[in-house]
Amino acid sequence: MSLAHYPISFLATPALLIAALLLDRLLGEPGRWHPLVGFGNLASTLEKRLNRQHAPLTARVMGLLAWLTLLLPAFVLAYWLTQLTYGWLVDIVLLYFAIGARSLKEHALRIYHALSRQDLPAARHAVGMIVSRDTAELNERDIATASVESVLENGNDAIFGAIFWFVLLGGPGALLFRLANTLDAMWGYRTPRFLYFGWAAARLDDLLNLIPARLTALSYALCGHIRSGLSCWWQQARLWYSPNAGPVMAAGAGALQVTLGGKARYHGQDKLRPTLGTGPAASAPSINAAVRLVDRSIVIWCLVIIVAYALLGACHA
Repeated sequence: MSLAHYPISFLATPALLIAALLLDRLLGEPGRWHPLVGFGNLASTLEKRLNRQHAPLTARVMGLLAWLTLLLPAFVLAYWLTQLTYGWLVDIVLLYFAIGARSLKEHALRIYHALSRQDLPAARHAVGMIVSRDTAELNERDIATASVESVLENGNDAIFGAIFWFVLLGGPGALLFRLANTLDAMWGYRTPRFLYFGWAAARLDDLLNLIPARLTALSYALCGHIRSGLSCWWQQARLWYSPNAGPVMAAGAGALQVTLGGKARYHGQDKLRPTLGTGPAASAPSINAAVRLVDRSIVIWCLVIIVAYALLGACHA
């Protein structure tokens, strides 16, 4: 039976997904007036108003209230827009804004090229744009490790998680995921300021990432050294302090056959993190390898989604 006999609804999601990915590939993230920048400014303003010296329970309630205030209206508005005549265009735009594949690749390769020419100051500056740790004194190995970790983790946060929620809830789902992830990146720290206020943002982001992170880990393993990826995921993920970053980074490190983790400095304090992966420490070529791993995983996700929807269409034809 030809594709022409499939109901259009079973072709729409893969087509919109590919359109958004192509748009990201061609344009990258907007250089000016990016919606996430405006959202971040709004979130900062609201946090300053609500995050006062409250008791722990009150601070958690205020954090949850702030999360709902920022995300629910955006989700409802996005859903309403997608119900209009040209709502499919809104779906594409929302997913395009939620995905940061090209931006992630460009940031990673900027670090890779700086390390390749042994320009540590430029590499430190570049890696400081995509990680939250202190970068002023990082050596080449530390920079490569931070870069690979960021590529692997942000592959889930900026690409695959958004795709997963797009498949489930369309453009509004992708928007909800990306905004929740943004709030986690802003508030989800265990610092005195955000320990309680950021609790809801961190936990809700964990919930939204529960399935996407494991699908991302599986795709990393399948697109690299499968046995090492699956083995490191199974043995090491539970040791990591984040329930979703653990599987993603352990599987990715194993798939790349490099060692990640170890000591890193955050907010002026050293943190000794578990070792993930296997083999030698990350180096400049590991950054390029991580970028290629994410690229191959995007292809796998697209193929699986296309096949799944084609089979659904055939079953309902």
